[in-house]
Amino acid sequence: MAYRTIVAKTRFILRFALFGFSAIAVAACAPPPPQKLILQPAAFSGLPGWTAGTHADALPALGKSCDRLKSMPDRRALGVGELIATVAERRALCAAAALAAASADRGAARLYFETWFKPYLATDNGDSDGLFTGYYEAELRGAWTRNGRYRVPVYRPPDGRSIPYPTRSEIDAGALAGKGLELLWVDDAVDAFFLHVQGSGRVVMEDGQVVRLGFAGRNGHSYVAIGRELIERGAIPRERMSMQAIRAWLKDNPGQASKVMALNPSFIFFRVIDGEGPIGAEGVPLTPGRSLAVDSTFVPLGLPIWLDTTDPLNPEHPLRRLVVTQDTGSAIKGPVRGDLFWGFGETAAAKAGAMKQQGRYFILLPRKAPAS
Repeated sequence: MAYRTIVAKTRFILRFALFGFSAIAVAACAPPPPQKLILQPAAFSGLPGWTAGTHADALPALGKSCDRLKSMPDRRALGVGELIATVAERRALCAAAALAAASADRGAARLYFETWFKPYLATDNGDSDGLFTGYYEAELRGAWTRNGRYRVPVYRPPDGRSIPYPTRSEIDAGALAGKGLELLWVDDAVDAFFLHVQGSGRVVMEDGQVVRLGFAGRNGHSYVAIGRELIERGAIPRERMSMQAIRAWLKDNPGQASKVMALNPSFIFFRVIDGEGPIGAEGVPLTPGRSLAVDSTFVPLGLPIWLDTTDPLNPEHPLRRLVVTQDTGSAIKGPVRGDLFWGFGETAAAKAGAMKQQGRYFILLPRKAPAS
């Protein structure tokens, strides 16, 4: 072999070693592609647990989403991206749902969904695995005026549009004090923090009256999960992390609790709700076990979804049911992400606090709506 040929090949090998591996390294460090909802057509017969589902139990939740359409013009578009339908199209679905709900036939609800909808597996760029958490309606103790026991304020939104408003730590330090924004006062800062996490709650007042609070706005700062910080500090082992574990740590460490809670700059403002509640982002009352919070930049509100995950209190058992997209959340981000509303009470709190399940879901789109 000629000397020049050997030198040329040696230079090629060296260049590959230098630039080829550099390219591989750059590729390995390249950011993931932007999140994108890609729907894969499915069949009802292929939905895990579909034939055994209690489909009629989802109709009351769907009916609440339908009720909000009554005052809307027919041509108004609902949805996001390509998943858009007009109010008139939704009304036809709602009329059929009302007939199914009124039917004495046990199979009427299943027939309704199979007739009027087509299922699609939701994926993020082809990946159908997602995270599913839970939330509930918290209970606190409170009073209308500040006194020796009740010293933690719950605020309504400030007037004006100077967003972002002060951070959590700034508000806790008195940034909004004296402005007449206090709705009421509660007796525990940790309970108030979890009221913000849940976004709604009931306050049992001194006289026994129950006041329901609903989400009215946020301060415009990003949500930071304090559980991640507690894991990094070694305060709570990763495998034991749950909402109950965070609450217990905060209660057991009052000297550090305020500083840890302040790591989440996001702050929620509330309003008093009269009547049924809590109210989700869609503007309708949430239904325990049947209302799902999603990222509405990818998934429209008011649509039925077949959820396929596991029971938070018994992960060996599947949790498969029809739910309706009726809420959002600052921590609910991505095409395959859900937060299931469990309702009110100790059982609901236990399920919501333990829920951190892997799973997937199938979006049920109206048969005349765009599929992808």
